[in-house]
This record gives sequence, C-alpha cells and structure tokens, in this order.
Amino acid sequence: MTDTDQLLQNLLDRVEALEDTLAITKLLATYGPAVDSGSAEAVARLWTEDGVYDVDTGVLTGQAEISAMVRSRAHQGYIHGGCAHLLEPGHVQLDGLQAVVTCKSQLILHDGDAYRVARITANRWELSKIEGQWKVTRRTNRLLDGRAEARELLARGVQD
Repeated sequence: MTDTDQLLQNLLDRVEALEDTLAITKLLATYGPAVDSGSAEAVARLWTEDGVYDVDTGVLTGQAEISAMVRSRAHQGYIHGGCAHLLEPGHVQLDGLQAVVTCKSQLILHDGDAYRVARITANRWELSKIEGQWKVTRRTNRLLDGRAEARELLARGVQD
C-alpha cells in the first residue's frame, strides 16, 4: 500500500468513526423525546429485538417489554403529570461494530408549580451496528445514591 493509499484509508476510517459517533449520539438523543411523548414503538425500536434494559427496579428483555414499560400505568402517570428524561452527552467508545456509551441521566417530574429531580442514574449503553444501523443491545442504569455499583458503572466506561 502506498503512502497515499494509507493516508486515504486513514481518512476514510476517521470519517466512518465520526459518522458512527454521530449516529449513536442521535440514537441516544431520541430516547428522551420518545419516552416522554409516550412513543412506545419508537422507544422499543432503539433496541435490538432481544435487547435488554436493566434498571435497578427490574430487567426488561426485548422490544415488547420495553414498549410495555412506556405504556405502563406508572410511566403514563409521569407523562400526564409532566416529566422529562434528560441525558447528558455520552462518552462514546467505538470498537468496530460494537460501541459503549457512558453517561448520566435525570428524571425530572413536574411538582406543583416547580420541577424536581426524581432520579439521577449512571448509564451504560451497549450497542451493535446491525445492517448499517446502530441498535441498543443492553442499557444498564444504576441510581447515583452513593452505592458503589453506580460509581463502578461510570468508572468502567472511562477505563474500557
């Protein structure tokens, strides 16, 4: 391979990494508006068919269970009472057709004339690129309430 060919290949690799990072960032940015609007199918489609959403309150497996969570009485109560799921920009780590994103999220609820933060969680999103599209294979959330498990989840994302 000539020096020019190597430079071109390096450039193509960098562009692909940028495009993948942007696609992943857009996927995560879709979650909040989709879940807060009650768009159950849109939320579920972010995951693979057998994707896992591991929250400290339980584990959801597959798009059907994730969609059902959005339709649940509890979640609908959040929506109709006023809520916002906010994710900070994530730390994206690409590894070929796999990626890990580490970030924090907040659930903010309308409370009378004000808003209150109901939860802040550490998040680890594991993704796979399938047929050219990034999908969540596993999302793990843990409350940032002083437990070591949440800190370890965040630390793992910056050490991987």
